Parts: sequence; C-alpha cells; structure tokens
Amino acid sequence: MSAGDLEEGRRWWKHVEFLASDRLEGRNTGSAGHKLAVEYVAGEFERAGLKPAGVNGYIQPVPFAVRQLDEANSKVEWIVNDVPSAVAFGDEVTLAARSDAAKPVTAAAVFVGYGLVVPEQNYDDLKGLDLKGKVVVKLSGGPKSIPGNLKSHYSSGAETWKSLKAAGVIGVISVANPKNMDIPWARIAESRLHPSMSLADPRMDDTAGLQVAMTVNPSKAERFFAGSGHTFQEILALADSDQPLPKFPLKGQFRVKSSVRQSAVESQNVVAVLPGSDSTLRSEYVVLSAHVDHLGVAEQGEDRIFNGAMDNASGIGWLLETARRVKQTGLKPRRSLIFLAVTGEEKGLQGSKFFAEHPSVKNARIVADINMDMVLPLFPLRYLEVQGLGESSLGADIRAVCEARGVEVQFDKEPDRNRFIRSDQYSFVKHGIPSLAFKFGWIPGSPEEKIYKEWYRDRYHGVKDDLQQPVDLEGAGKFTGILFDLLSRVANADDHPHWNGDSFFKRFER
Repeated sequence: MSAGDLEEGRRWWKHVEFLASDRLEGRNTGSAGHKLAVEYVAGEFERAGLKPAGVNGYIQPVPFAVRQLDEANSKVEWIVNDVPSAVAFGDEVTLAARSDAAKPVTAAAVFVGYGLVVPEQNYDDLKGLDLKGKVVVKLSGGPKSIPGNLKSHYSSGAETWKSLKAAGVIGVISVANPKNMDIPWARIAESRLHPSMSLADPRMDDTAGLQVAMTVNPSKAERFFAGSGHTFQEILALADSDQPLPKFPLKGQFRVKSSVRQSAVESQNVVAVLPGSDSTLRSEYVVLSAHVDHLGVAEQGEDRIFNGAMDNASGIGWLLETARRVKQTGLKPRRSLIFLAVTGEEKGLQGSKFFAEHPSVKNARIVADINMDMVLPLFPLRYLEVQGLGESSLGADIRAVCEARGVEVQFDKEPDRNRFIRSDQYSFVKHGIPSLAFKFGWIPGSPEEKIYKEWYRDRYHGVKDDLQQPVDLEGAGKFTGILFDLLSRVANADDHPHWNGDSFFKRFER
C-alpha cells in the first residue's frame, strides 16, 4: 500500500463528501445546490492560485431553455385498424419534452433497424425507405462490423437526426437492446419527469424539427410489432447474432399529444487558467475537465436525492486535487492549462458544448482535453480503461504515464455503449481537439467486473450513488498522480497532440 496515494485519496474524498452531500440536493443544472457546488469549485481554484478565466471572475454563465412534460395533459396512443389504445407513461414508454411538439402528431411508424447511416462503411439503414412524415422505430446499437468510435459518432443524437431529418422523418422512437442497457427500465421510468434542458440559443439545437422523441420499454415493445410479420424477439436474436436487421412498416400509427411547460434558467461553467511559461507555446491550452451537475431531486420516494458521488463529484474532486498538486509542486508548464468544471452534462453535454463554441479564454488554441466523468474507483487501480486510446498521440502519452506507475492500459471493452460520445470530451472532439476519458479497468470474468456491473445495475443514475458506497481511496489517489503526470507531459511536450492518421476523428481537425 502506498501511504502517499492513500493520503491523496483521502483529500480527494473530502471534495466528494461535500459535493455529494444532501445539502447540495443533487446539483441539478441551474439549481441552488448546483450554485453551491460552483461556488465551492471557484473557491478551490482560487486557493490553488489559478487565475479566473470566466466572464464574471471564474464564472461563465450558460443560459438554458427548460421544458417540463405535463404528463397529466399528454397522451400517447397506438392506433391499429383505426382503433386507438392507450400507451402507458412509465410502464411502456417515456416521452421527451420537445419544444417542437406544439400540436398533436399522428403518424405511421416504420422499423428502420438501427437507424444508422455510416458513409465510410457504405452502410445505410434508411436506403429505399419512404419515411416522409413518419416516425421511425429503431433499436439501439449497431452492427459489430462497424468500428466502435465510428459507430458511436453516427449513433449520436445529432448525427442520427441529421440523416433522419433529411429523409423526412418527424419523430424517433428508440428501443434499447436489454443486453446493452446501462440502467434498468424501472430507474429510467422513475427519472422521466426530470425537466429537459437545452442551450437557450436555438442555433445550437442539434435536433431542431424533431416533433416526437420517445423511448420504449424493451419488455413491452412486442405489442408494437404485432401484425408486422416480425417480432421484437426476432429482432433481438438477429442483433445478438450480428445478423442484418429487416426494415418494415409497423401495423399501426402513433398518436402523440405533448403538453410542455417552458421556462428559462441560467447555470454556470467554472473556468480557471494557469498561464504557460513558454512565450511560444503559452497560447496553446490543455483542458482538464469534469462536469459538476447531476440529476437533482426525485418527484417521490423515501430517498429522493440523486447525490451523484461517482457521477460526477468524483471527477470534480480529481479536477480540484490536480489543481492543488500543480500549486504544491510549483509546476510551470510550457503550455497554458485550463481547469474547467462544466454544467449541463446530464442534459446532453450542454455546458461543454457551450464552452467549446464560446470559450471564455480569449485567443486560446485548445490542443487537448483530458476529461474525468465517473472513472469509478471501486477497486484497486491495476488497469485503466481509456476511451480514445487509439485515436491520437495522447494514447502514447497515457501509456507512458501508466507504465511508469505500474498500471496497464486497456481499450474500451464495451464499445457498443458509445461512452466516447456520451461525456464532455466529445464536445471538444467535434472541434478537432484530441481527447481522452477514463474508467478503472478490469479483466473479464474477474471479481472487479462483477463489482463494476453491479454498480451500473444498482447505483448508476440512482439515489444509491451516494456517500454510503465502497471506494478504493488508494486507487483514487493513484489516479490523481496519473492525471498530474499526464497533464504535465502533454503541457511540456515539444509538439502538441495530434490525431492519428487512421483515426475517424481526424476529419474534425482544424
């Protein structure tokens, strides 16, 4: 056991204890609890000697549009042979609150496989289908033959909607493959009334024109396939054996009436800078990022607070501890460093998207993003899973740093879960900036795999992601050291990070 790593882990945990306390009420975007977390982060940045780099001191205001579904005045019906039948909120479906849903929609439904269009693989689930004015039903995931990050990119909400909108689609109904679900349906249903948020600037809405966005409980999906000549179980069997999925019209129509209450709120990113020491390189910036928001408070239940200890008080804890270590060691990096705590990750990567589009650090050229989101120090740090490992020169950097600390680096073992596009690093990737994200790694069949999968099943996006869960403090402290070493290495290198020549994401390079 390393006494230094254990002590570092205890300091990290102190931050988690405050940020995930009941007092902060789940740090929902724009809430009073979120504001307390923001003030705490800004204070820690100041103690670490970092310069404020927001619009107002350390603060970058982020305006949001808020939408709350009024279920009592909303309705979903499935119409077969002109006979409508009710579809139950929570038990069968969840309906997203869309600002585009101003009037009721009645539309035929078409099953479109995965709903993917991937030009690089000559793959097109929409080819030859008449989808104008219709809603599509699609299965999550994609063929195993499509490389993970390529599939992840085209599975993102923005890219999927771009293809579907061009085909004339007006609504999207998603059904998860139960084998790839991060969260049990019961917990998805419980959180369905959380308000939806998007950036207030309509020009930054990637899904403009989407009138219906709905998710179906996979255990209740079979009714919508009745009479189509296919069953949902058939679809799952084909997907699990990596066989092509059929595309076909469903027997009925969906009629959707959405009642949405709209409002506005302002939330905050927190931004701090350590200026570089090299007169040539100081205009290049390396970002260390984590999201400070979580899910807030549930509508009902004995324990109603989504404390978000691992998701993502833990990431903010590492952000702050790395800043403290920078001050403690007197690090004078050649490149400048941005320490960034973003809001609205749980609302669709909104705060990082806002910062990447409107960086509050003027005349900065961001050359890398190192992001911490739910790294999960649930057991000793022997393996580190790195998302983006094979995409850029940052892969060699993290390998070197981990090797020096006796940690083995792993590729993402579950690429179908699309994690590389599901956290804030992706806002930077889309601007051509090489990025990495992390998880404590494990070997298939090991006790650590069991712990990891049980955590997702029992705690992810649930009220049990609180301070009453076991964590490996020594591993957490060891990860702080890895972050510091990685940040130092990238900030002091002669050359800035670059995409590998065979990386799909090189196309975003600017």
